[in-house]
Amino acid sequence: MEKTRPVIIIKKKGGHGGHHGGAWKVAYADFVTAMMALFIVLWLLNTSKQIQEAVGGYFKDPTGTSKKVGTNLAGAGENFILTRDNMPRLKDQLQQAMRQMSDFEKLKSHIEMTVTAEGLRIELSESEAGTFFDSGSPKLNGNGRELLVTLAQELGKLPNKISIEGHTDSNPYAPRANYGNWELSSDRANAARRLMQENGIQGDQVTQVRGFADQRLRKPEAPFDPSNRRISVIVQYVVKDSDDQEHANETAPQSNAKHE
Repeated sequence: MEKTRPVIIIKKKGGHGGHHGGAWKVAYADFVTAMMALFIVLWLLNTSKQIQEAVGGYFKDPTGTSKKVGTNLAGAGENFILTRDNMPRLKDQLQQAMRQMSDFEKLKSHIEMTVTAEGLRIELSESEAGTFFDSGSPKLNGNGRELLVTLAQELGKLPNKISIEGHTDSNPYAPRANYGNWELSSDRANAARRLMQENGIQGDQVTQVRGFADQRLRKPEAPFDPSNRRISVIVQYVVKDSDDQEHANETAPQSNAKHE
């Protein structure tokens, strides 16, 4: 008689994937991704148009070869590169910064910003009693220091090069004086450079410091007018790559030109 074989029952325990599995990780990752996208959108909404165009240009063309956005010089954060195209924007930024000064209403008639072939020219002209400098001296007064520090903090964010000029009127010093308008114009320009480099302008950003005495009068018809005494801060253009190529094409000699 055959022995009865034992019955073996195998019970499988069910998994607990529903609550303790990895599904929550996927949901969490989706949540973090969505939050990151939200923060990027909020950041872009508060950035400048130049930054928005640069970011948009990257996603449209990651290699950056089909369309050039910006130039070959990189800025940081809210910085931008001053070209002929965005000159009004820099003027607006500087005007907004200067309006925060304590005596701006008294000084604004002595501040002039114009677009020239070199770039943005910022001129600080003097009055008879002295607006930004002590009269007949290269020493900056309180208003001059405050204004130049404000300009330095704004212009120091740019990669653009800067030159500084000093000018005087035609009133001469005493005939035997060892100090004259040439020295005064140069010393005032240098005093402005020194203060601006101490308060935001980069060490290699200033390319020229020039003193012209009374050789470039603001009012040639009135050479003794005190407004001829001034310093000029010139923010020079940065030419885009495409502009460089166009300029090269315009100035290059024609290969098919006929020589007689």
